[in-house]
Amino acid sequence: MDVKTILWPTDLSKASLKAAPHVVSLAEMYQAKVVVLYVGVDLCAYFPAYGNYPSADTLNEFQNWELKQAREKLAAICTGELKGCPMLATRIVTGEAATEILKAVAGEKADLLVMTRRGHGATAEATPGFGRVAAQVLAESPVPVHFVG
Repeated sequence: MDVKTILWPTDLSKASLKAAPHVVSLAEMYQAKVVVLYVGVDLCAYFPAYGNYPSADTLNEFQNWELKQAREKLAAICTGELKGCPMLATRIVTGEAATEILKAVAGEKADLLVMTRRGHGATAEATPGFGRVAAQVLAESPVPVHFVG
């Protein structure tokens, strides 16, 4: 298998960060570029059904804060856990996680996806099977998916 680009979608949860060592190992083995993807929730998409409360400005302000926090966390991960990757890029988008991950596979021309079976939805106890996002990505991914945990 020829792997030039690895896509690692992470929600920055403790569960999803368990994939980092696998990402580094695969990137080193294939000398592949790694694209780290964070998908923020599009809060404005949820509230019209509730009468647009809180205001769009308030939601945008919170969303911008959340994306800033994600940017800082991704920078720390890239200089720490992923420092062994030969080539590295980060992407931050908003939307529905599985949809945005699948779009990124095409947009980044990824050859391999690396992700955990569960992210924020994981409980403290070991959870069997796949979370909603992982299951949808597995069902629809045009490239191999390497699951961790």
